[in-house]
Amino acid sequence: MSTNGEPTAAAGDDLAQRIGHVFARPALLAEALTHPSAVAQVPGGRKRRRRTPPPQGYERLEFLGDRVLALVVADLLWRRHPDEPEGHLSRRHVQLVRREALARVATELQLDRHIVVAASDAAAGTAKNSRVLGDVCEAVIAAIYIDGGYAAAARFIERFWTALIAEIEAAPPVEPKNALQAWAERRGLGLPVYRLISAEGPDHARRFTVGARVAESEEATATASTKRAAEAEAAAGLLSLLTHDG
Repeated sequence: MSTNGEPTAAAGDDLAQRIGHVFARPALLAEALTHPSAVAQVPGGRKRRRRTPPPQGYERLEFLGDRVLALVVADLLWRRHPDEPEGHLSRRHVQLVRREALARVATELQLDRHIVVAASDAAAGTAKNSRVLGDVCEAVIAAIYIDGGYAAAARFIERFWTALIAEIEAAPPVEPKNALQAWAERRGLGLPVYRLISAEGPDHARRFTVGARVAESEEATATASTKRAAEAEAAAGLLSLLTHDG
């Protein structure tokens, strides 16, 4: 992890080897690793003067990587399970593109060691936050896609998602909202409550953020391209939180 706002060449080379893709445009990987807090700012928010423009934060790449991951995973599942109905494929898909799956891959890649954050965010442990790890992983996917095309991105995803796919190979996972409801009902906690926090972006690229809560539990949030998908991811995140806490 770097806190000076500039990814080092050695760090980028090391990660590129682990990823398995030689970047013709290394700046793309640097951009994917740059947290918004570290985008060319000094205390007081003034821009640094430099001859070479600094990398942007990873947010634009994250937006693209989310879509690339969704397509590649959908294609993998469609080919691996030719006789499964749409509902089963959808439940598998939700599990494989959710934040926890991305964070697992990011941890395997040791992305937290390479994310460039501002000093204050480094002290707060931002680079190890599961949301940040997931976002950066999506940005890395986009960087590979832009640099090497669909085939390069698909190879990366198939390589690092193979273990995740194997975990749900025997049977499709239970739909997260149904699983959360069953968990709550067994404990007499009533039905889960979902609320729409925000809906942003143009009609062709909407992003919905939804919160999920059971009784007086902590609220889990998720963002996705449809409200339904956001609710499912929020339910999965809340169930993971509740079961982890016992």
